[in-house]
Amino acid sequence: MRASLLVMLLTLLYGCGERIERVSGPTMGSTYTIQYVPAAQTPDSQRVKTEVETILGALDQQFSNWRGDSVVSRFNDLPAGACQALPDDMRRLVAYGESLSRESGGAFDLTVLPLMNLWGFGPKSRGEHSPDAGELEREEARVGHQHLRLDGEKLCKDVAVQLDFDSIVAGYAVDQVSDRLSALGVQAYLVEITGELKAVGHKPDGSPWRIALEVPSGGSEQQVERAVALDGYGVSTSGDYRNYFEEGGQRYSHTFDPRVGRPVKHALAAVTVVDPSALHADGLSTLLMVLGPEEGYAFAERHDIAAFFIMRQGQSFVTRATPRFESLFPGQGKTKQ
Repeated sequence: MRASLLVMLLTLLYGCGERIERVSGPTMGSTYTIQYVPAAQTPDSQRVKTEVETILGALDQQFSNWRGDSVVSRFNDLPAGACQALPDDMRRLVAYGESLSRESGGAFDLTVLPLMNLWGFGPKSRGEHSPDAGELEREEARVGHQHLRLDGEKLCKDVAVQLDFDSIVAGYAVDQVSDRLSALGVQAYLVEITGELKAVGHKPDGSPWRIALEVPSGGSEQQVERAVALDGYGVSTSGDYRNYFEEGGQRYSHTFDPRVGRPVKHALAAVTVVDPSALHADGLSTLLMVLGPEEGYAFAERHDIAAFFIMRQGQSFVTRATPRFESLFPGQGKTKQ
């Protein structure tokens, strides 16, 4: 399950006597759920499910680090100096990852997999532990977008770089499924894939699709900080509190700062980004989570990003929204539960 799944769906399944169709299933080590309002021109739910799972299956075949026959696993197994032809989807995401890395000064990086494995969070890890300086130096030498080069349809590496697309592929999948639903004539829907979301249109009763932003909690009860209505926007939330380990009294998150080769150590507990592109929301939420509460907020404000930050303050939490977020959701304040 994605550790960044901090968004809880708040949807009504029925309204005004009309129904909402729902299809769901496993994907990417987690699950997906599609809710949509059927109309005369839309296909039946089985056709929708087939179309969605065809997209998800193709993306899993390309991007999964948990299967040895995937395109990314084959690339990761190549030695330094090798090249491999990539499908269009993967070249597109490599290019987007490179742009985020460049804009953030290396805070976002698709080549962080060796560090994830080293610290115990990756598919080939040997257990969670804090590595020694020698181990860290060895793996850091394999991290960095500067070691990658796109050459036409091929991606080349000058060191034994390994790619991990988990920070953006789910958002990309949401966009792909959303586009397919629109092509099938579906005009109102909510797509959720491993916690990444996109909503278009309204429910049968005319009300919007609404989501609630969850406050980190050590208990089983969910605490809602703020609810927002969506139409035409994707949402991604990244956080540091659901996938971590403790060693020697120190807490180590699964969110890495590639610039230093270590898990982040700041007060930002979670950040939500809203954007018309779920891909952009997904990548930016990771980027801001790495940058932290001050540097991340400044980056979001500078780039006019709609972002909502939740920071630790002692035993409680404080929140902060960017001007762009507030302009999209005016008057949609805190919700208590």
